[in-house]
Order: sequence, then C-alpha cells, then structure tokens
Amino acid sequence: MRLTRVASAAALALGVAGCAVGPDYREPTPTLPAAWTTADPPAAAQAAAAQAAPAPDPAWWRRFDDKLLDELIERALAANTDLRIAGARLRAARAATAQAEAALWPTLGVYGSASRSTDGGRSPTSSYGLGFDAGWEIDLFGGLRRGVEAADADAGSSAATLAATQVSLVAEVARNYVLLRGYRQRLVITRANLDNQAQTLQLTEWRAQAGLVGSLDVEQARANLEQTRAQEPLLQDAAVQTRNALAVLLNEAPQATAQRLAAAPEAAIPGIGAEPLLGVPADLLRRRPDIVAAERALAAATARIGVAEAARYPSFSLAGTLGLQGAALSALSGSGAATRFVAGSLAAPIFDAGRLRQQVVIQTAQQEQALAAYEAALAGALRDVENARAALANGRARGEALAQAVQAARNAALLASFRYRSGLVDFQTVLDTERSVRSLEDSQASTQADTVIAMIQLYKALGGGWSAETPAAAPAAQP
Repeated sequence: MRLTRVASAAALALGVAGCAVGPDYREPTPTLPAAWTTADPPAAAQAAAAQAAPAPDPAWWRRFDDKLLDELIERALAANTDLRIAGARLRAARAATAQAEAALWPTLGVYGSASRSTDGGRSPTSSYGLGFDAGWEIDLFGGLRRGVEAADADAGSSAATLAATQVSLVAEVARNYVLLRGYRQRLVITRANLDNQAQTLQLTEWRAQAGLVGSLDVEQARANLEQTRAQEPLLQDAAVQTRNALAVLLNEAPQATAQRLAAAPEAAIPGIGAEPLLGVPADLLRRRPDIVAAERALAAATARIGVAEAARYPSFSLAGTLGLQGAALSALSGSGAATRFVAGSLAAPIFDAGRLRQQVVIQTAQQEQALAAYEAALAGALRDVENARAALANGRARGEALAQAVQAARNAALLASFRYRSGLVDFQTVLDTERSVRSLEDSQASTQADTVIAMIQLYKALGGGWSAETPAAAPAAQP
C-alpha cells in the first residue's frame, strides 16, 4: 500500500509538471527598413540577387587573390588567443547544457557498509549492508526545464560569439595587412619623389654655379628635398606598428611576423574586387553572428525568469533504497536480509522576507537589459553596413578623381622643369608642382588602401567570415 501511495503521488507530480512557470520565449520581430539608403543597384535587384547567395562567402578574403593574406589569416584562425578563449567558453557552455539536462533524470548509486560495535562488555556485534539507492527531483513547475532552456541558449550565444570573434579576427588581419601594404606603397612613392627632388637640387646647384640663379633656388630645392625625406621615418614607424599589430593577431613574436613578411615577395595594395550583395536589412538577423549571440542571450535571460519563478513554488522529491542487511557477510544471501525503502518529500518556502520574489525582479530586469543589448546590436549592424557602403562608394569616387589629378600634376611638373631650364618660369613654380605631385601620389595610395579597407569592413558588416552550416570552431594553437 505504501508503494502504491508513493507511485500515485509521483504520477500526480508528473502530471502537474507538464507546465512550466515563467514567460515562454518568443524571438523578437524588429521593424527593419525595406532597403538600404546606399543600395546601388536598387534594393529590389539586390534582394532578388541575394536569393542565390544568401550570405557573404565565408572565405571572402580569397577574392583578393593574395597568397600571403591567405597564409596570415590561416595562421590567425589557428593560433589567435581571443579565438581560443571563445572556443573554450563554448565548450564550457555546452558542458553546462549537458549538466542542466542531467538534472531532469533520476540519480542512482550503490553503497556498501560494514560496522562492529560493543555494548557494556557484551560480545561485539557486526553489521553488513549492500544495495542501491536512487533519488529524483520531480520538475513540478518547470524550473529545471527552464534551466535547460537557459543553458542551451547560453551555448548558442557562446557559439555565435565564437563566430563573431572569427569574423572580427579575419577582418582585422585583412585590415592591418592592407594598411601595411599601403604604408609600404607610400614609402615607395616617397623614395621616388626623393630621387626626383634630388635631381632638381642638382639642377639648381649647376645653374647656381653657372651664375644663372642665386643661392635662394638651391636652398629652396634642398628644403623641399629634406621635407620629403622627413616623411619617410613617419611611414616606416607606422609600418612597424602595423606589422606588430599583425603579430599580436597571429599570436607570434614580432620577429617571426617580420620574417614571414620579408620571405614573401613585395606586393602592391590588393584590388577591390566585386562588391558583395547587400540583400535586405532583414538578412542581418541571420548573417551577423553578434546579433545571433545577442538574441540567444535574450532567450537565456527569459528562461531564467522561469527558473527564479519556479523557486517560489513547492518542490517534490522521491528517494528509494533497495539492499541487503545482515550480521554476517554470508547472511546477505538469505531472503531475510533484503531491505527496501521508498519515500517522497515535499518542500515549500513559507517566509524568506521577499528574497525569492526579488530574484524574479532581478531576472526580469536582466531580460530587459538583454533585449536592449539585442536592439543595440541590430542598430549597430545597420549603421556598420551603411557606413561601409558609403565609404566604399566615396573611396572609389575619390580614387578616380585622384588618378586624374596625379596624371595632371606629373605633366605639370614635367612642363615646369622644362620651362625652368629655359628660364621661362621661376623656381617657385617648380617647387609647387613637385609638392603637388608628392601630395597627390601619397593621397592616391592612402585612398586606395582606405577603399580596400572599406570593402573589408563591408564584408564584416554583412557578417562574412563564418558559415551557419559549419559552425566556427577554435583549432588548437600551433607553435
């Protein structure tokens, strides 16, 4: 009869456990614009084309066709410390999910005991026991199941955070690589201008020796030359700092990165290549891993409201023992040695001065924070795409204009040099044209690098660099 009553109580508890307290999570449906303000081609064409390619290429950097860049990114993906930390957090989150799921199941253990005692000078007595015990907390109000929901959402957020770390890492490696190429290109331009200005200085010295010009022209030419020379250390310093930033991303010593770059043939700034399809703003909800991470964090915060709410309600547990008990080891095989015990316990909070109720308030406030963080992530993603797209379009336009300006400035400098040799213009005209060439060529190289970086930022803003079909993982570090 006792077992029947306990079984009935367990069945009743399981029936009650069909519901779970707390709010059920519903994924947000934010209101998003139908098209990008900078969309070109028009949004309709972009949306139609996006059906064939719903997300940027996970390995978009290969479109630059730069083997050294490919090598650097592969090294970073294998050894970067931030990526390894994010991978470890994901493994911990997945283990926490398995741990929360295990709490839904009964526990089973085995025990054995032996004791010997005396009482008032009597003969010592022995006691032996062997058996199994089990326990099970019935999830009456769904607190454990809400805990599983929260842990599972945490694991999803950690996985998306790992992917977001990978996206940022790839983009940062590519950005620093392009910056480094830009600085080196500007150094090449500076040195070429130094050669030209050295020839101009020599020309003025010859003319001064011939008595055709005064020392003023010579000193102006020398000042122009040294002013250009002063730019070289600044560019070299910027190149070294950028190379060292790459070393941090690759998790290697600066000397190793310097050797890696020195072993590769010198290359120009990578070309821009084809622009990725923008699609529509709603695509960011699945493309951007940081938005996915924020959405999963919101789901976890919502589930924890249920965990806190369930703590305010009664809990019901079952415990049982099945074993053998006897005064001698040989007696454990007899039928009289069998023992069994089954019990149920019910516990409910009566007075806690509002502690559990305030925990629900805390979790609700944390859910509100998670919702605000999700909305902020979405707003930031929209901004990132618009900014990158505008920077790319404006960079292209500026680059085209500078190409024309550089050609015109070179022609003007050549004409000024010829006319100066003929005595038709003063030396100031030569100086002005040489300075214009130096400035415009430097601006052209800088703009070229900035435009490629804008393309990189656009890929990053669109969520390129990871694949939902093949979740990102953190490989083991390589020496």
